[in-house]
Amino acid sequence: MPATKVTGECSVILHNVRSILNVGSIIRTADAAGWHKVWLTGYTPGPDTEPERIHKTALGAEHSVAWGRARRVGDLLRRLHKRGAHIVVLERADGAIDYRAFRPHYPMALVVGNEVEGTKDVTSHNLHDAVVGIPMRGVKESLNVAVAFGVIAYELTRSRMP
Repeated sequence: MPATKVTGECSVILHNVRSILNVGSIIRTADAAGWHKVWLTGYTPGPDTEPERIHKTALGAEHSVAWGRARRVGDLLRRLHKRGAHIVVLERADGAIDYRAFRPHYPMALVVGNEVEGTKDVTSHNLHDAVVGIPMRGVKESLNVAVAFGVIAYELTRSRMP
């Protein structure tokens, strides 16, 4: 089956994600799910900083998915918002909308945060339109950031995939 991007632009913003292996996995999942772009913000490593290591999990998707870098996440969010992007934050937070009930608006930029700190600096500055979460049923209160992105990437684009 030929590669097809989902209808309605979807990008993911990786903010202060520490692990290059998580970044590579997210880039690979973004490619597989038909997402349009991966933004790297803060100190998130990427193909420009660790090309050999990212290839370990991205398996070449670092060449097939558009990606960009922005030092300040707030500046990027404001720029994307001015272009009409709906800014969605993936976070375990009080008041977060269950990802299965959330109805996205496109174009959409999904913010995924640090493996420990999450997206506090994004949500604390109110630079988003919605916060969505993945309910946890077990003892642990979170998923690995790459796994969480995989869960939500397909759900948010499910109805728009050919």
